[in-house]
Amino acid sequence: EKRGILPLDRFHIPRRLRRRVRSGLYDVRCNTAFEEVIRRCARPAPDRTETWINEEIIRLYIELYKMGRAHSIEAWKDDVLVGGLYGVALGAAFFGESMFSEAVDASKVALVHLVANLKKCGFRLLDAQFVTLHLAQFGAVEIHRSGYRQLLSSALDLQADFHFGVDEAELASFMQSTTQMS
Repeated sequence: EKRGILPLDRFHIPRRLRRRVRSGLYDVRCNTAFEEVIRRCARPAPDRTETWINEEIIRLYIELYKMGRAHSIEAWKDDVLVGGLYGVALGAAFFGESMFSEAVDASKVALVHLVANLKKCGFRLLDAQFVTLHLAQFGAVEIHRSGYRQLLSSALDLQADFHFGVDEAELASFMQSTTQMS
């Protein structure tokens, strides 16, 4: 009945996370370790002993990656992968699938970079599937099926070209724009 989305025009970055992003602690990259990101997302966690990400799912997402549809955003520290997320881009919609973090705020920093890039590239929808406490801090909301279908239809009718790369000035401008809307 309901679907979780992260509204790109109302994305919220908590103050502490702003400082972390500006610190440059993590080198954020795109599509340099897709399979590793999805496999790390599939690992059991203290609050989750099982995962929906099995070998067949991994294989299918790797195929989407090879087709240029699936992407990973990765947080690296000292050339070690410490966090990231992956998802699928179709039209002007991005479907966030899963994320992992092995260092403080690593996946959150990757998410901030993802949203900055989605906005720069003209995306209209960031589908988060569900609203969790983790995603609620960024402004995730649940919308009814009918509203979601309308958003999805209009996003799929548009064409956004997923390409990664915001420079420091663009990232600072993006974070400033989220401050003004918060």
